[in-house]
Amino acid sequence: MGFAMKKILCIGLCVLLFAGCGGYATVSSERFESMDTFMQLELYGSEATTVAVKEEILRLDGLFSATNADSDVYRLNRDGSARIDAATREVLGKTQEYSVLLDNDLDIFVYPLVEAWGFISRDYTIPDSAAIAALLPAAQTAAVTLSADNQAQITEQGAKLDLGAVAKGYAADRAVDMMRAQGVSSGILNLGGTVAAVGKKPTGEPWRVGISDPDNSAAYFGSVLCSDRFVATSGNYERYFERDGRRYCHIINPRTGYPVDNGTVSVTIISDNGFKSDALSTALFVKGADGAQAFWQEHPDFDYILLDDSGDLYITEGIADSFRLLSGYDYTVHTIKSGRA
Repeated sequence: MGFAMKKILCIGLCVLLFAGCGGYATVSSERFESMDTFMQLELYGSEATTVAVKEEILRLDGLFSATNADSDVYRLNRDGSARIDAATREVLGKTQEYSVLLDNDLDIFVYPLVEAWGFISRDYTIPDSAAIAALLPAAQTAAVTLSADNQAQITEQGAKLDLGAVAKGYAADRAVDMMRAQGVSSGILNLGGTVAAVGKKPTGEPWRVGISDPDNSAAYFGSVLCSDRFVATSGNYERYFERDGRRYCHIINPRTGYPVDNGTVSVTIISDNGFKSDALSTALFVKGADGAQAFWQEHPDFDYILLDDSGDLYITEGIADSFRLLSGYDYTVHTIKSGRA
């Protein structure tokens, strides 16, 4: 069985195990592929709302895909400028704001570097240092100018962007907004590594969301209780290749042009906003354990769980009591405290 299929099975397993609400309310569900992953929606509401949420996610995928020739992002990358949908404009604006906040550890312009390493074509290769040096300046300095009439322009010639680090989080926010507009106050949405735990179970209990085991994508090493929270995970096990015993993951360090190799295995963000959780999971993965802690202590409006390759598990104090490490895992758990009175 291929890695992608095992990942799909794990996603479905986590949602089904933690739903646990059969007999309490009418559940409407959808399972489909979008944004290069498998998605599962479980809403305690009408089928019409569930279908509408699915269609909106598919619409956003059609706007944000870097490989679909009809998408806003593809046209912007190809032509350097394009008239874009209001949703694309909003995502681009928010992403650039977060990039500044995160000291550019979130960089949507590393797409040419991701291509150079073969993560788009899956023809994996290690580029020579000259090729990386040629691509790096545009990735580090490019931006998008946005006009009031939804016209967008990339400021650096040859620069290309990819919204993969934030697209699922934005889609999760849109989905939850639609649910609430239709009076749906309970559900669990798994958008392939980004989970929206809406309200509580019909039993009145919070949702328990699983965190994938990096060594076995059909399992999970722990779980966290959530209500009205978004949980997003980035890891070096999602897309990678190995050469000469070394793993190269798909998350590119925007300062070096090389895949991140700082000892971090996975970062899970829990917050009240899907876009935030998705963006921070990538950026804190780039920052590593020390950088993640420093950033969180300056901006403690979210929680995180960080696993490193030594088996150390770092958990912020806000979710320490709701986290459960499953039996069979001997990770050393460290609680990160804010240091604030």
